[in-house]
Amino acid sequence: MTTPPEEPRYEPPPSMGKLFGWTLLFVVAALAVVLGGIYFT
Repeated sequence: MTTPPEEPRYEPPPSMGKLFGWTLLFVVAALAVVLGGIYFT
């Protein structure tokens, strides 16, 4: 059971952090729109 040298196991894939960042940004933006809509109504 040997792991290929192209993908190291000791560090997480960089796409995961970027995906989490975009998801967090989307949630914050959606929350801001919802709260803004409630506030200005």
